Amino acid sequence: LPPAEAEALVRALQGSELRDIGGQGWLRQHEYMEKLNMHGILSASAGQEQLLTELLVTHAKIPVLIGELISVEIWKHKIFPVLCRLQDFKPRSTFPIYVVLHHEASIINLLETVFFYKEICESAEDSILDLIDYCHRKLTLLAARSTKAQAVTSAELRAEHLASPSSMQADPVPPQELQKQAEMMEFEISLKALSVLRFITDQVDSLPLSALTRMLNTHNLPCLLVELVEHCPWSCWEAGKLKKFENGTWHVVPPEDQVKMTKLDGQVWLALLNLLLSPECQHKYRFDGFNKSQLLKLRAFLTDVLIDQLPNLVEMQRFLSYLAVTEPAPPRKDLILEQVPVIRDHILKKNSGKWEAIAKHQVKHAFSLTEEELKLQARRWAQTYSLDMMEALAPDKPRCRVCGVEAAKRCSRCRNEWYCTRACQVQHWQKHKPACNLMA
Repeated sequence: LPPAEAEALVRALQGSELRDIGGQGWLRQHEYMEKLNMHGILSASAGQEQLLTELLVTHAKIPVLIGELISVEIWKHKIFPVLCRLQDFKPRSTFPIYVVLHHEASIINLLETVFFYKEICESAEDSILDLIDYCHRKLTLLAARSTKAQAVTSAELRAEHLASPSSMQADPVPPQELQKQAEMMEFEISLKALSVLRFITDQVDSLPLSALTRMLNTHNLPCLLVELVEHCPWSCWEAGKLKKFENGTWHVVPPEDQVKMTKLDGQVWLALLNLLLSPECQHKYRFDGFNKSQLLKLRAFLTDVLIDQLPNLVEMQRFLSYLAVTEPAPPRKDLILEQVPVIRDHILKKNSGKWEAIAKHQVKHAFSLTEEELKLQARRWAQTYSLDMMEALAPDKPRCRVCGVEAAKRCSRCRNEWYCTRACQVQHWQKHKPACNLMA
């Protein structure tokens, strides 16, 4: 994006009411967010994300992004299930609902891109407490994933199962399928939240005192991170092969790479280093019997191979050896007035008891588009989800919509679907035709 356009988009970002989610004004905000998200990823890959960072800080938009993130999270948990149960919920297209589900992923992705910078963390101000709580909720979901759930995800989390502009078909996706897509997306969102939390822990020295207390004592994040090291939800064994989740997909790890640290493993260890080795954190954390026994579990994972990949872990090894033979001093009991997060509580209190009314309002005004409205919206989505930009972001070459092999041909009308041969395109035409007519 040109600098002037990026600034205009940042300036236009604003919070929205839960009731307005999915409406025309909200969709404009989503378009702004999506364009900034894609701009942020491309800028970061070129090492030029400083401009976006400065714009978000200058115009104080980080609290707005955090507010929107929590708002759409509440929509997913409180309104979306009600929406799926409504008898009159029979939309012509399910893509507008997918856009709302995807909105949370867009925001957390944008935050992951920019939170590397100290000034971004500081510009969050009091809303950093809400973001810490949000990350804690997502990490708790990750830690709760069973081995069975991991296997299901590795088998099912594939791009062709997720909604796309081609979901704008004559036959709508059933609510159960939408809910499954939301669950699959939740996994990736939780992994992004892990990265954001690690960037927050990088700034422990400049965080508000209440943020540190919240991470260490209210949520006991060190013990939660130990759970993630222990159970590693982004890897699983399937049919005797080790699979790991990286770059948005599960892939089989060859035997020679099985001890190699992934980016996600590194995020957990770096967050632990930040939280346990900082003098300020050590003074505030309760090293009681339970916490101490949980932290000492890490010694089994600190192998020479791991330390070779992340040498800073030598300091962690020394700290744990010291912890095993000593009784650390109890935490300082400073008399302070502790701040608490307010964004989520405010939204919940404001809309308590109105979930079904909001769902019915959205079915009527946001998700029941006429054929003409759907065509108009489809063209806007086609501009927002710029195909050329999305191809630049995609780590892999495009795949055939029918058989999944690498594809070199694209639908010449809508330029949205890829095929390996003319035969596959003809086979898929009846399913693709409604979407193609909307997008073309």
